[in-house]
Amino acid sequence: MHERLSVSKARLGRRGIGLRRRAFTLLELLVVLLIIALLAGYVGPKLFGEVGKARSKTAASQMKGIESALDRYRLDTGRYPGTDAGLAALMTNVGNTAGWDGPYMSSQIPNDPWGKPYIYRSPGEGGKDYDLMTYGADGKPGGSGEDADIVAK
Repeated sequence: MHERLSVSKARLGRRGIGLRRRAFTLLELLVVLLIIALLAGYVGPKLFGEVGKARSKTAASQMKGIESALDRYRLDTGRYPGTDAGLAALMTNVGNTAGWDGPYMSSQIPNDPWGKPYIYRSPGEGGKDYDLMTYGADGKPGGSGEDADIVAK
């Protein structure tokens, strides 16, 4: 019987030690959560800043494609579409324009990366043939960072 008791104590002892090794204390959990929060605070803004830069680069790339389509339109018709016809003139012959041989884009005119239509005016300001732009994430003139205006040409 004495032998049996010592085996039971040994088993209990092992279980007790095993439980302590497997469990985390509240302090250890708080330290891990603090480290995760600090990393998120450091990495998060950098990651979201890169998303904003990527959207700005996407807008610039899309506008280059639209500019190319506008140039092909001008080669065929002798002029850029007016503000009233807008970018839709690249896809359909708005107003039965002589020489129109479109559509000038392989797919629909894209919205900017923030889901808003690109702004097109012809003639443009300062003697330019046209203005093509987006107002950025906030959709308002001016701004900085992701809210900055992106202007073609």
